[in-house]
Amino acid sequence: MSTRTVLHEADIARALTRISHEILESNKGPENLVLLGIPTRGVTLGRRIASLIGEFSGTSVPVGSIDVTMYRDDLHRNPTRAPQRTSIPAGGIDGKVVILVDDVLFSGRSIRAALDALQDIGRPAIVRLATLIDRGHRELPIRPDFVGKNLPSAADERVNVRLAEVDGEEFVTIGGTDS
Repeated sequence: MSTRTVLHEADIARALTRISHEILESNKGPENLVLLGIPTRGVTLGRRIASLIGEFSGTSVPVGSIDVTMYRDDLHRNPTRAPQRTSIPAGGIDGKVVILVDDVLFSGRSIRAALDALQDIGRPAIVRLATLIDRGHRELPIRPDFVGKNLPSAADERVNVRLAEVDGEEFVTIGGTDS
């Protein structure tokens, strides 16, 4: 199966701009927002969204990261990376509107793990989800609030997000198979 590019750098920038505006509109401004990215690329996307929200609103939005590795329920099936650092902004998350940010939403297991991890950190007022790509195939009743692109895919296809800060190049591809 061939691989094709579905988002280029400009497309990713437009999607993040739209997501940032939608977050501001949904929240009626930047007040009480905290963005938490899920490593690796969700952290980068979270920083970009926070920067855009700051640019649009004139207000800085706290951003951090939340590692979900040890909260996953599929560790026995999927080899995983070493745990990453969780970094919660100084004001914490209690009573805040927390936006979880991830690059690709697939089964929903990473988000379920993030929700479990949040319980160990604090009690947000609301938790919402922003994702660059929603590819469907959910195994859990989880849906994103803010989506860059809905990308129908076969369950065995691979979606690769490449970001300049992490990978030195910027695009999203689909194709090939997970084997």
